[in-house]
Amino acid sequence: MARAHERVLGVDVDNVLADYTGGLRRIVAEERGVDPGTLVTPTSWSAYQEWGLTPPEFNELHRRAVVEHRMFRTLDVMPGAAEVLRELSDQGVRIRIVTHRLYVSGTHAIAASDTVEWLDEHEIPYWDLCMVARKADVGSDLLIDDAPHNVQALRDVGRQVLVYDQPYNRELPGPRARDWAHVRELAGPLLLDVQRLFTL
Repeated sequence: MARAHERVLGVDVDNVLADYTGGLRRIVAEERGVDPGTLVTPTSWSAYQEWGLTPPEFNELHRRAVVEHRMFRTLDVMPGAAEVLRELSDQGVRIRIVTHRLYVSGTHAIAASDTVEWLDEHEIPYWDLCMVARKADVGSDLLIDDAPHNVQALRDVGRQVLVYDQPYNRELPGPRARDWAHVRELAGPLLLDVQRLFTL
């Protein structure tokens, strides 16, 4: 009898596990001296444009958010994320964190260490932590991501992706999870289908 294939669930961090938009909104509002309520929820991937920022201004604010405000250490966790991942882990699913947080040079040590601290603080189980721009280079049976370019790149090479719903990715076809309760409902069957392919 063949051994069952180990099921690997890849999980993005920003705006999937962690409320990146909410955290960055608070910091941008503080840095610019504006009411956070004036910074709309982004409906496009380039949030900085909707917040009246140029690309260089966004890059500098992002750098300061990471280095001075330690944003990656203090973001709110998405409701239910840790609980659902613990359930899946207890069922034998290998959790692989796949994130592109090494965005601004000179901030990598802080970004990496604060990410690990945040994952531990929120008791999010994982076997692997991959910080990569090209997520298609990382193996997984199913990846949960919100970024339209990542979802498309993964699907272009035949990878299975569960879209984590955000206003800026609504044009992408499903499967789509509205929240972590919905991830629980969808991810199990998708991963079970993968296991059946490798079990005789």
